[in-house]
Amino acid sequence: MGGIGISEMLIVGLIIMLLFGARCLPGIARSFGTSIFEFKKALNPDGSSRKDVSRDQTQYSKDTPAKKE
Repeated sequence: MGGIGISEMLIVGLIIMLLFGARCLPGIARSFGTSIFEFKKALNPDGSSRKDVSRDQTQYSKDTPAKKE
């Protein structure tokens, strides 16, 4: 209960197609994907993805000897 099923998604997709037309949908989807990419890129100021950062940290920990105090 409360989840969106396939039938609801099909109805919403049909309404969107009727409102915007089939020709505009690829452009709308492309601009939506670009905006999501830019938003994720803005979350990390250095421009790297979260996977790249964790990989760099593990590489750094392997190359750097542990300090003994």
